[in-house]
Amino acid sequence: MSKLVIVESPAKAKTIRKYLGDGYEVTASMGHIRDLPASQLGVDVEHGYTPQYINIKGKEKLIRELKSEAKQADGVLLATDPDREGEAISWHLANLLGLDPTEPNRVTFGEITRKGVTEGMSHPRAINLDLFNAQQARRVLDRLVGYKLSPFLWRKVRRGLSAGRVQSVTVRLIMDREKEIEAFKPEEYWNMDAVLLPPGSQKKFTARLYGTAAGEKFTVHSGEEAKKIEEALKGKEYLVSSLKKGHRKKTPAPPFITSTLQQEASSRLNFTSTRTMRAAQTLYEGVDIEGRGTLGLITYMRTDSLRVSDEAVAGAQSFIRETYGEKYVCPYKRTYKSRSATAAQDAHEAIRPSVPGLTPDEVEKSISGDIAKLYRLIWSRFIASQMSDCEQDTVSASITAGDYLFRASGYVVTFDGFSALYEESAEDKEKKEGALPALSEGQTLKLKELKSEQKFTQPPSRYTEATLIRCLEENGIGRPSTYAPTITTIIDRGYVEREAKKLKPTLLGRTINELMMEQFPNIVDVTFSADMERKLDKVENGEVDWRSTVDDFYQDFDKELKQAETNMEGKKIKVPDEETDEICEKCGRHMVIKIGRYGKFLACPGFPECTNTRRLVKDTGGKCPKCGGRMLVRRSAKGRVYYGCENYPNCDFMTWDEPVPTLCEKCGATLFKKGGKLYCAKEGCGFEKPYVKGEGQ
Repeated sequence: MSKLVIVESPAKAKTIRKYLGDGYEVTASMGHIRDLPASQLGVDVEHGYTPQYINIKGKEKLIRELKSEAKQADGVLLATDPDREGEAISWHLANLLGLDPTEPNRVTFGEITRKGVTEGMSHPRAINLDLFNAQQARRVLDRLVGYKLSPFLWRKVRRGLSAGRVQSVTVRLIMDREKEIEAFKPEEYWNMDAVLLPPGSQKKFTARLYGTAAGEKFTVHSGEEAKKIEEALKGKEYLVSSLKKGHRKKTPAPPFITSTLQQEASSRLNFTSTRTMRAAQTLYEGVDIEGRGTLGLITYMRTDSLRVSDEAVAGAQSFIRETYGEKYVCPYKRTYKSRSATAAQDAHEAIRPSVPGLTPDEVEKSISGDIAKLYRLIWSRFIASQMSDCEQDTVSASITAGDYLFRASGYVVTFDGFSALYEESAEDKEKKEGALPALSEGQTLKLKELKSEQKFTQPPSRYTEATLIRCLEENGIGRPSTYAPTITTIIDRGYVEREAKKLKPTLLGRTINELMMEQFPNIVDVTFSADMERKLDKVENGEVDWRSTVDDFYQDFDKELKQAETNMEGKKIKVPDEETDEICEKCGRHMVIKIGRYGKFLACPGFPECTNTRRLVKDTGGKCPKCGGRMLVRRSAKGRVYYGCENYPNCDFMTWDEPVPTLCEKCGATLFKKGGKLYCAKEGCGFEKPYVKGEGQ
């Protein structure tokens, strides 16, 4: 007889089966097998918020097979993922298969390697009921909010809308940022830069006006002020009045946790959070690597912990020593303080390669695409975290000219350390300073040019996925495992849309947010949401009862809901239509964007007199090389993006190559991008040139 090991996915089962060998059968539950019913609340509010779980529709055959295999097996081990959701799946499996959850039938794997599987199998334990109850409390809370609020929105706004405990406050954060941007009033200022050359040197450098020669900082607010200063500086001597030299060390960024992995993959790889977690799941569950077989390439990817095992550190140091040399090995074990330090969250290590010596170059012989890119990112970040500091000599120069003070600063890398392998992405950071030529105090410099440039203060940037995840994490809203599905949900619901990587609230999102702010202030309150997460963490740590935690929330929420029904009795909110430049060919009105069952479309605002509708297409800004019509973004039947003329079917021009709003230098037509070049598609032209990133944007 064999023991039955149940995991969540077939890929994970395949990897683990290789390590367990004879005496074990490994099968997959295909994720959750039981959940709350989709068609009703499924929570008995009157009797302790008892969840009414049912078998998930479509899994009847799988459940019968699992029961049959468990009956024939010489024992069952539940090896679902080592997190809250995994614990819940194991609890449901135990109940379904008649296992005692207090018996040692639960095993977890921090990494799916021979060592990780052997370690996990040698330490079976009982199901962690506190961890399960934390998941159960979250599930019940989210169901209560979703199933009570959504029908309210259907009645007061329109059908098909939803609200949620985490998604609603996330929309509020995006909307708050949009209000900041709209309220922002730009202020004029001028930068004044002196391009200087030390005597006997060929290396120019730039110093920026700081203030008065006495060291008092000021800002130039107008062109008139700038001209006055330029006049006052004419014929003045530029003198190095002081030099401040120093030495600094830069330490590497810590290994990834879930949130920082999502942020860095967004900034560096342009991955959405969902795309990142999908690739990370594949890396954790295992892929076939040439010469090694099926192997889990990273440790578990849902973690708040920055802890790293001594064995992993030793493996990284060995690789660094052999590849870069002894001086690149950090002389001590780096430790990083985790933002969250609950016992459950610290059960896992940081996200790291399961085999530190397995380089991206080696694995890329067997894998490609997203999983290869993400492995390189995870591997590089972890190895760099165990390398020596980057050391730099710094210099800051104060330069006086008449009554004014200029400043310049720079650095020279004296030892590259970890930066030889990896540096954190610089999203939202200014350009790095460069090296200065050799300078000495009292030295007179030659002025090559005095430049004045008008500038305006800039509003806050809209959130990207990376900066939104950082904001959610800093405010304690949701948990890393919820970030990806939350962002996906608010985009799918039409509350938020992506615009050049930035997240922008829609008119629908504004309407729902205003309603939520007015009627359900607690649900969209950042402090309240963060406090709720802390209470749920206490459930996870066994400090409070899950039912009382749910009850504390629900009693106030239920009062808010009843009051909202009274406040909104007989009222219905209309979502404003977004007007476009598209003209209705039937009646001449400007068409508006509406959202239907299958997404956005164009409609005439003259309904019901005019019922004209049209598919919504995106204008690329380019022109058709055949007829001069607009080039529009279109999708094939299989969902692949291509570009076609708006005058189809009268004009049949289409291409897979993206139009760029840059004109041909030879004939003036729109250029198209293909690989590393731009080319003109106009018949008989033949012009092409290298593509420069960002051209035409």
